[in-house]
Amino acid sequence: MSKLNKEIADIFFKMADALEIIGENQFKIIAYRKAARVISDIPEDLRKIYKEGKLKDIPGIGEGISKKIQEYIETGSIKKAEEVFSKIPEGIIPLLSVPSLGPRTIAVAYQKLGVKNLKDLKKVLKDGSLAKLPGMGQKKVDNIIKGIELWQKGKERFLLGEIYPVVEDIIQELRGHKKIMDAVPAGSYRRMKETVGDVDILVATKETKKAIDVFCSLKGVERVLAQGETKGSCIFEGDIQVDLRALPPESFGSALQYFTGSKAHNVHLRGIAKQKGLKISEYGVFKKDKKIAGETEEEVYKSIGLIWIPPEMREDTGEIELALEGKLPDLVDYDDLKGDLHVHSKYSDGSATLEELAIQGRKMGYEYIAVCDHSQGAKYAGGLDLDELKKKMDEIKKVNAKRTGCYLIMGAEVDILPDGSLDYPDEILKEIDFVVASVHTGFKKDNTERILKALENPYVHGLSHPTGRLLGQREGYTLDIEAVIDKVVQENKLIELNAYYERLDLYDVYLRRAKEKGAKFYIGTDAHHTGQLWMIKLGIGMARRGWLEKKDVINTMGYKQVLKFLKSQK
Repeated sequence: MSKLNKEIADIFFKMADALEIIGENQFKIIAYRKAARVISDIPEDLRKIYKEGKLKDIPGIGEGISKKIQEYIETGSIKKAEEVFSKIPEGIIPLLSVPSLGPRTIAVAYQKLGVKNLKDLKKVLKDGSLAKLPGMGQKKVDNIIKGIELWQKGKERFLLGEIYPVVEDIIQELRGHKKIMDAVPAGSYRRMKETVGDVDILVATKETKKAIDVFCSLKGVERVLAQGETKGSCIFEGDIQVDLRALPPESFGSALQYFTGSKAHNVHLRGIAKQKGLKISEYGVFKKDKKIAGETEEEVYKSIGLIWIPPEMREDTGEIELALEGKLPDLVDYDDLKGDLHVHSKYSDGSATLEELAIQGRKMGYEYIAVCDHSQGAKYAGGLDLDELKKKMDEIKKVNAKRTGCYLIMGAEVDILPDGSLDYPDEILKEIDFVVASVHTGFKKDNTERILKALENPYVHGLSHPTGRLLGQREGYTLDIEAVIDKVVQENKLIELNAYYERLDLYDVYLRRAKEKGAKFYIGTDAHHTGQLWMIKLGIGMARRGWLEKKDVINTMGYKQVLKFLKSQK
């Protein structure tokens, strides 16, 4: 999503919340929220669409909303938004971004307790006055406190998926310059952590000052913070700070290892080096005053008796011990996947036709895409009734008959109902090639038993976005994840690694735990637009953080092989 799209979507989301606080008409509130969701799913910059005169062609964007988008593009503000926000205290506006603190709760706190800002809110949470109001209670208050903690922590870091396209563009530009021999991101970004602070990039060059000048003049730079002989710092689109270090080739490997981290991993390495009479720093590996390694990372690790460790594993959670024994897992690679196993189409709440998905899949080199639209109960997401499901099945057969180069797998993301049953009857489920079960409602309850029961259904292949977490927004529903993993293995089901940038669900620690217990996985982007299919890279990064190998992920199978595997599960 472009910076402009994000800004406009955020304004519409906040307008909807503000209107709810002041008790405005529900239809207006719904319209703004719908528009915000639509804009969030559009990868193409709205400015380009506006110039082409096609704003009103976007599904869900009517004349009123399109005029407000036009106003923002032309003036940088929306008069109606300013008018709405002026009706509530200024300090309340930021609170609209706090997870677990909905506009209705804000309205009650404002009207009954005079809460006008975060300080006021923390006071009524602490003294118990909010908990005493009708419809509140201590459990809700505890969730709001957690939401504030998540929100304040999230403001300090970016989601990996928010900055990934920006950083990759910077890397490609730098690598294309003749004075730069190599450019590699470091830090938590290179380790594919779900969230990232400032981004560090290292370049190998014999002309460090020239490399810094090139960096500071890149097309995406909005502001230069520092421009020295060997270091540069710039603000890029989306207020993303990127720091560059220019290094001579002979020290590039040691610096890359050092600045990639993690801190715990590096401390452990230095301890091993010290035992061998060596010293590791960002400048190289030294034996007394003699430099013995530093040009490549492989040299650095080899100098202390280790094989090279993939960046995604460098958290000091056992990877160094395995490297000492030469027994590191052969991690699934970024070009190992043959397809995406969770994508939505126009049949539910996606924006692409089936044929458009197949064509885009071919462009990405995929053999297949599983089209997993929502089930009938998910009305809010355009869930398919039985007639629509049959129509989709027939159309998939027709698209596949055209032999576009990428086959479509008939899938369905089926809601797990509160009692653990599924949103389609078994006689329908058995006709679907790939059935993934999901929880979309009931987040305040313990969902363990509900999921365990759903996993017993013989026609379910896997569990989608297992914990329901949304990074920086909610931690996920209450769940005994160990019991769920055990059930998945027992029932021979699959666990999804959901690659959507706000989910990245399942967490790496649980991926490792599930792998150790013998679970199998599939990776899906949960994409609702063809412009979101790139997020499969985020999923692979998380898989590598979870130490998953090619054999653990069924997307590494070819089309015929994966269909045969799915049939064998039923």
